[in-house]
This record gives sequence, C-alpha cells and structure tokens, in this order.
Amino acid sequence: MDPNDLTWKLLSSEYIHKGKWATLRIDKCEMPDGRIVDDYYVLEYGNWVNAVAVTEENKILMVHQYRHAANIVSLEIPGGVIDEGEDPQQALRRELLEETGYQFDDFEPLCTLHSNPSTANNQVFSYLARGGKKVQEQDLDASEEIIVHEFTIDEVRQIVAENKVSQAMHCAALFYGLMKLDAL
Repeated sequence: MDPNDLTWKLLSSEYIHKGKWATLRIDKCEMPDGRIVDDYYVLEYGNWVNAVAVTEENKILMVHQYRHAANIVSLEIPGGVIDEGEDPQQALRRELLEETGYQFDDFEPLCTLHSNPSTANNQVFSYLARGGKKVQEQDLDASEEIIVHEFTIDEVRQIVAENKVSQAMHCAALFYGLMKLDAL
C-alpha cells in the first residue's frame, strides 16, 4: 500500500475557540475506506523555533523557566513562537536576543519536526547557532521569567543523559545539535 493512500478527506471544519496562542477546531473527515470520523479535534498553534546556541566561548546556552500547563520549572534551549511575517531564522535571532541577551549570526538548520501531529498542526524549526556574543540584557515578555545558563558541551551531554530536559522538541534539537558538534 502507498503511504499516500492513508490520507483523510476533510469534509467540514468548525472553529470552537480562536485565541492569541492557540486555536481549537473540530473536523469531520472521511477515511480512505469511506468510514467517517466525527469530532476530530485539532489544535492550531503558530510555528516555533529553537536553537542549540553555542557562544564564542564554546558554551551552550540553556534556560530555566516555569511552564504552567505542566506545572514545572523546565530546563530548555532558547526559542519561541515565530511571529507573523518572520521566517524561522529571523524569529530565532530575535528570540535568542530577547531571552538570553546574546546575538547570533551563524545559523545552521538541524531539523524541522511536528510537535504532536496527532492533535496539533504546527512545526518546530531547530537550528545550531554558533558564535554568540552577549550584547544586551534580556528583554523578556511580561509573563516570562528566564534564567540563562552556560554549559560546556560535555555538561549538556550529561544533562541529556540524566533526562533533565523534559521538553521533547528541545531533546530532539539537542540530539541533532550534539551530533553535529561531534562531527566538527
């Protein structure tokens, strides 16, 4: 069977909630064999970007921040939402500067992933950013409190090995980023 034969046909779609950060819709679909799927809920999010951000001193920047939905203080790599009209690299440059105060100009794509293709429609663009320089203090959103850390590459390997990064998209980026750094 051809994998493309698995595609569902969208019969109808209705928005239940439209918000700044997330939109919820309910779809009615037809499966390839004719069965109807009623009430398939889809979360629409903006696309995200993140980076394995390596400074001039060869340190990887990571951040601690509170994540209310999971009720955890999360150790993550820097990143955020891609604003309307931005390409992923522009958004990443902005997010790195805002969250960490570091400026980066050298970006290499690592991977593009779907955060949860079963229920969400967005993508996450992950990069390796190199040569970061501290040029300003953080410029955080009103609801952000972020602590910036600098770790050696070996320390980040240990952090990942000890399962101290709980954000799945960040784990994937770190996996690809560390492989890329090993190849250099």
